[in-house]
Amino acid sequence: MNYETTLEAQDGERYPLEGADAELSAVPGEDVSSKRRKYAIIAIVAAIALVAAFFFMSGGEDDDPFAATQGASQVPLVTVVTPGRTTIAGTIQATGTLTARRELPVGSVGEGGRVISVPVDEGQWVRQGQVLVSIDRSVQAQQIEGARAQIGVAQADLNLAQANLDRALKLVDRGFISKADVDRLTATRDAARARVGVARATLGELQARTARLNIYAPASGLILTRAVEPGQTVGAGGAPLFTIAQGGEMELAAKLSEEDLAKVSVGQSATVTPVSSDKSYTGQIWQISPTIDETSRQGEARIALAYAPGLRPGGFASAVLNSGIIVAPLLPESAIQSDDKGRFVYVVGNDDRVHRKAVKTGIVTGEGVAVTEGLSGNERVVLRAGGFLADGDKVKPQRAK
Repeated sequence: MNYETTLEAQDGERYPLEGADAELSAVPGEDVSSKRRKYAIIAIVAAIALVAAFFFMSGGEDDDPFAATQGASQVPLVTVVTPGRTTIAGTIQATGTLTARRELPVGSVGEGGRVISVPVDEGQWVRQGQVLVSIDRSVQAQQIEGARAQIGVAQADLNLAQANLDRALKLVDRGFISKADVDRLTATRDAARARVGVARATLGELQARTARLNIYAPASGLILTRAVEPGQTVGAGGAPLFTIAQGGEMELAAKLSEEDLAKVSVGQSATVTPVSSDKSYTGQIWQISPTIDETSRQGEARIALAYAPGLRPGGFASAVLNSGIIVAPLLPESAIQSDDKGRFVYVVGNDDRVHRKAVKTGIVTGEGVAVTEGLSGNERVVLRAGGFLADGDKVKPQRAK
């Protein structure tokens, strides 16, 4: 819309105003000159804003204090650590099942018979030679008495034969008995002596058979299972009646991968903790499996354990095995990154820029991860937030407390 107004000249005549001048004079209370100044100021402010935007987008000059402030505010603050080198005792975690190290099956070795008593039970400690099962021996006792009587008969025959021979020898010199008679009497004496030996051997056999009726502990140890009760009839060649852990010793068959199995050796110590208990037991590797299971790709390290009430065969347990000692930089897991190219860390150089450094890791402990290759230990390694950095980024390093 165009406004038309008039301007009074010095000579008193009034001239009409058109276009922009008419619009400026359309607002009451303001003159044309003040409005023009206002528009000029707005234009100048807009020009300054455009110049500032240009310098901001282009990065400005190095000596521009505004640009320097903006750049400094964009440099990230990172925490760094100098790991040095640490003596690290390596450990391997494993699990397995507890079993008796030497499991002795005990059964009847005699003719067997009816069980009279079983004086021991599961969980009891027995000594070598202790009676575990008593079997009825009434018949065998009578046979033994008969064998003893046979010995008496044979001994009496021997005594008579010896007396006859002695008398004959006294009469030989007088010519009353011939040499042939003496030989016959000597043979009779020798036969009687042999019969005494047979009778005694028969008695010994019966006594041995009778002794085998009872079942004895073959070695000292802990009774694990019992499968016999009074009144039961047992015989030779049957199923085992008891299972004994020799010496009470147990073992953990720890399952290990091929890589971990190569790191352990016979004689190394291990700490075993049953899942049913918070108590740990110290053992020693006494055998390493010579083969690897084709399905699981695992082998066994058998850890011998001394007798303890808390170790129960068949139970599940975990083990911590020593895998040697190394000297290497030790870093927290947060400092180690990984991608398709492998594991790496970010190292801050003298120019305060981060640089990617490929590393190889080894033993994992509660304090951190051992770096076996890639670091000397004197570098400034980014402790955290490595995933937000890129190779060559400018940072402000701050040492970890």
